[in-house]
Amino acid sequence: MSKKNKKEKEVIEEEVITKEPETSKEEETKDIDPLEALQLELDKEKDRSLRLFAEFENFRKRTSKERIELFTTASEGVINSLLPVLDDFDRALSEIDKSGEVAHLEGIVLISNKLRETLKSKGLEIVETTIGDVFDADIHEAITQISAPSDDLKGKIVDVVEKGYKLGDKIIRFPKVVIGQ
Repeated sequence: MSKKNKKEKEVIEEEVITKEPETSKEEETKDIDPLEALQLELDKEKDRSLRLFAEFENFRKRTSKERIELFTTASEGVINSLLPVLDDFDRALSEIDKSGEVAHLEGIVLISNKLRETLKSKGLEIVETTIGDVFDADIHEAITQISAPSDDLKGKIVDVVEKGYKLGDKIIRFPKVVIGQ
């Protein structure tokens, strides 16, 4: 037998072995009562309908949640660009306070408070970080480590270099801190 004939014979044998007997739908329905067949088809359609409804509900909930998140963080870009202005106000207030010029201090304080209250009404909050807090990498950004001035400050925040802010539940700028080692 040639190689070609052997391969053809193997292919035919595989087809015969793997081929399942074909039954038509008519033969299946002949064995099943027509009422039962309709009931099975109805159950399949009910199941399909329920799955489609559940999928639609999940889609509706997901898009609603995404829309709410979009509204709460839509102004994130603008607020991020205003954060350096808040930092500049803090620096200006500390320098004017050192110089003792009360008239300038009052004007700067009024403008600073107005800006802060406006941003607060849009959802901006300060991430509260104080010296002595335990360092948490999820909410703090360590910029350096120094030897701790005392044993109780090891692994804790020694200095806050830059304030952190969050918009809603999302941190948009992590507080930059120095931790004790």
